[in-house]
Amino acid sequence: MKRFVGLILAAGMLAGCAAPVDDTPAPTPTSTTTTTPTTTTTSTPKPEVDVREQVARMLMPGVVNYADAKAKLQAGVGGIFITSWADPNLLYQIEGLRNEIGRPFDVAIDFEGGRVQRFSEILGAHPSPRELAATMSVEQVEAKAYEIGKSLRAHGITVDFAPVIDVDGGGLEVVGDRSFSQDPRLAGDYGAAFARGLQSAGVQAVFKHYPGHGHASGDTHLGEAITPPLSQLFQHDLIPFEEAFAQAPDAAVMVGHMVVPGLGDGTTPASLNNHAYGLLRNHHNFHGTAYTDDLTGMAAISNTMSIEQAVPAALAAGADQALWSSASNVDAVIESCVQAVEAGQIPRSHLPQVG
Repeated sequence: MKRFVGLILAAGMLAGCAAPVDDTPAPTPTSTTTTTPTTTTTSTPKPEVDVREQVARMLMPGVVNYADAKAKLQAGVGGIFITSWADPNLLYQIEGLRNEIGRPFDVAIDFEGGRVQRFSEILGAHPSPRELAATMSVEQVEAKAYEIGKSLRAHGITVDFAPVIDVDGGGLEVVGDRSFSQDPRLAGDYGAAFARGLQSAGVQAVFKHYPGHGHASGDTHLGEAITPPLSQLFQHDLIPFEEAFAQAPDAAVMVGHMVVPGLGDGTTPASLNNHAYGLLRNHHNFHGTAYTDDLTGMAAISNTMSIEQAVPAALAAGADQALWSSASNVDAVIESCVQAVEAGQIPRSHLPQVG
């Protein structure tokens, strides 16, 4: 068993948080047994819930073309992620895909502006967040994001993994000009405006990378990245999230793969750490959708776990949607999640309603 599996799927992790905050994992509801008088009335039993269908809806795999997207959606996944190496023609085929699948599903992409804007030759080219904040007011950035959102929506995209509201800590290339500002409150203000613009256009905005990548020790694409202790994050890197959650409460959030000293056991990446989701829900009072960062394309996870291990671990920790980009056997991933539900590792109360 690889490094994090036992840590994540074990019941009860120690909370080592030094700050006086509530990062306790949300309690799992338990059923109450009651005694009722015996009667001669019979009732029609409710149909058995299809656990496989439920867990599949919590998955968002990457796709590369129409056939790939169709196969994964027919397997039951709740959404698809258009990777940067996908066939550009897919952007013109989403409506046909929806008609063929015959049920709702999300279509996600990375489109931040600047160096992270996929298929800009089709969707449009826009300045980086740093340039937007340096040259525009908050209101103008909201209008710009609305423009971006209209283009995304016109091509069938319903979720944009943007904006980045990490603080630019300086010297960390993976953040850099993807951040709106070195000032945490400005980063939150501009990020919230960007989110509101996207959502006005009918696209779900996703704040990232919670609880803050700006001062981490490295790049989670390349390996382990450790943030300053949680108590210090509250003084800086978590401020943009607090600001943005308040100003754009309908946005979603992406939980990153950073290790946060003082959060739970202090060694488990946030995306797989039930105390990270506890902090998000209980301290920040966030009740929207929590996505993981990419579980296969980033070495902070893929160096130590297979996709069949990482996805159920993330859902067990509290993620609502598990995201990954690399080719995979979707049926095997779904089956690993079903087994985790049956073993009590993923609470049934966490599964979505389907139908």
